[in-house]
Amino acid sequence: MERFYGDQRQHLWGNQIRSYVFQPYRMVKDLRTGEQSSDVQAVMDGALDPFVNACSAAGCPLKRVQA
Repeated sequence: MERFYGDQRQHLWGNQIRSYVFQPYRMVKDLRTGEQSSDVQAVMDGALDPFVNACSAAGCPLKRVQA
């Protein structure tokens, strides 16, 4: 199984990949790539293509983008 899945990280608090802000403004931001969208409802409805494309283009880095 390790050959197929590689190194697995633990899913702990603080290891989220995306943050969602609904108030006082609307923003979804991928913490790995820096991709963001102000259309929170579309993202919640499944419009994840920009985030998937950004992750693919970045090679899915394991470390967060530094602000």
